[in-house]
Amino acid sequence: MGSRCRFILHLRACRQLALACLLGISLMPHPAEARQTLPPKFKIDGTTLIYDTDNLVLQQVDGTQQAETGEISDEDIEPFRDILNANPAITRLQLNSGGGSVYAGESIADIVQGHALDTWVVGECISACVDIFLAGNRRQMTLGSKIGFHQRDWAPKAVQSYYRLWRKDENWATPFEFGTWIYRDTQSEVFRHLKYMMQRGVDPAFAIETLKTKPEDVWYPTRLRLMAAGVLRETP
Repeated sequence: MGSRCRFILHLRACRQLALACLLGISLMPHPAEARQTLPPKFKIDGTTLIYDTDNLVLQQVDGTQQAETGEISDEDIEPFRDILNANPAITRLQLNSGGGSVYAGESIADIVQGHALDTWVVGECISACVDIFLAGNRRQMTLGSKIGFHQRDWAPKAVQSYYRLWRKDENWATPFEFGTWIYRDTQSEVFRHLKYMMQRGVDPAFAIETLKTKPEDVWYPTRLRLMAAGVLRETP
């Protein structure tokens, strides 16, 4: 082989090595783009944060995956805030949930408003999930999806636990005094919730109508009704 041929082969090898190095550098994840380990209820798809409490996929010890269902819980508040703070490019929240903690729903709604997100229902959004949905600037849902309303509820065991935990601090001498407090607090909570709905652009008459359905049932208004009432809206 002549010196010219050896030089050409050497030049090609150098170019291939340089290209490989460049590709290797470009394929290495940037620290800010490294894949996050998210709780089962959360997923990031581009600029969309998916919050799905109804279709959880949990990794099992034996390597198999099993789908489970959950609900909106107080434990979701901090992860929700942390994910959005770590991913400022997120502009939309996708929801699918049958509801859960009223406190968590209100707290997450505050976070959604703080980050000026749009909201989008893919599946269903019921009860506490609606508070989160209404926090969005633009509010949409896919064809076939549902948004549901019903009265809020407080399970008997939770009431009992709350009474036992706070009766000394609140000076409830008897369960009847606690019952009086519940009556007053419930009226205040209903007022705050209706006020929030109207602040988010929901028609007052529609907001009042959401109180008619018992806790064990769900009212699913039509898409046209949701649009007319200001629940769904294309512009902030």
